[in-house]
Amino acid sequence: MSPACGPDAEAVTRGLGFDCHDVSPVVSVRLPWDLAHWTMPLLELLVVGGAVFALVHALRRYRAGDPVNLALWWASLVYLFVTEPPLYFPEWFGLDRVYGFIFAHNEFTVQFMADRLPLYIVAFYPAFSQLAYELVRALGIFRGRGPLAGSVAVAFVCQVFYEVFDQLGPRLGWWAWNPGNRIVNRPALAAVPMTSMLLFASVSFGALTYLVVRLAGGPRRGWSLTWRTVVAGVLAPPAMAIAGLPSSLFDGNADAQAWILGVELGLVWLAGAWIIATNRADRPPPSAFARVYPAGYLGGLAAFWVAADGDGPAGSVPYVLACFVAAGLVLVALYRNERAPAPG
Repeated sequence: MSPACGPDAEAVTRGLGFDCHDVSPVVSVRLPWDLAHWTMPLLELLVVGGAVFALVHALRRYRAGDPVNLALWWASLVYLFVTEPPLYFPEWFGLDRVYGFIFAHNEFTVQFMADRLPLYIVAFYPAFSQLAYELVRALGIFRGRGPLAGSVAVAFVCQVFYEVFDQLGPRLGWWAWNPGNRIVNRPALAAVPMTSMLLFASVSFGALTYLVVRLAGGPRRGWSLTWRTVVAGVLAPPAMAIAGLPSSLFDGNADAQAWILGVELGLVWLAGAWIIATNRADRPPPSAFARVYPAGYLGGLAAFWVAADGDGPAGSVPYVLACFVAAGLVLVALYRNERAPAPG
């Protein structure tokens, strides 16, 4: 048995339709029409295209004198490579008894690290961090209320835009959680662990954004920008650990943990929605990325939900509907006050 494919990993990947013993150790490539579900290549196109769009926009902002978008794009990848390998291979880092085997991705068109890391997931981090940051920046919150309030708003925007994806993935077989893992994957809201909903979907991106804005804002270039970008990506994971500390104090009591995580999620909703709803700051003209990609992303996920025909574990439909409504209202706030488009 491969050390990277223990009994739990083997069971989860077989449930997805492949054998984790029969994988390429570095990279594998498949034809899009050979994937397990018809939505998978479309999801890849939506996310990878978004990452490229985000990079083009970040470079334009950089040339215009603002390095934050570019720093956030790269810091997202640093954060990815700090957090993802221990999740996929906890035994390599001595964490198998701490976290256990958590989940596995299905096989997508391009896959890395023994088929554990799809290319679209690599692209998801910079695409999604830019989506949330650009929406909040376009609303003028960073300019009017500063980095902390802006980053809290980012955490809220990430929550409502991410959970329409997170609650759907297991249903369509994009990935599968390990049902036997009660360390990380319990408590859960329907099919999604609440720790993922809070710590990954909100805390991580909010903390990453705050660190990047504080460290890389201003006229940064060259080595000064590079090391600040790396530091921001490396320091984001400890913020997740801090936010997860209250629920960890009740380890073994899933009901108490669910209440604590639920309260923390509620605070993200209340604080973020209040910051956006009461925002009266002057707004810069929204970029092409802010005007186009968040709506395109939300529309794509809505189409996947309407056409959802998978037989995997179902997410929480009421929570997803609330997220769609909240995300739609954020877009309404953006378009309602839109001025003349910014160049680029």
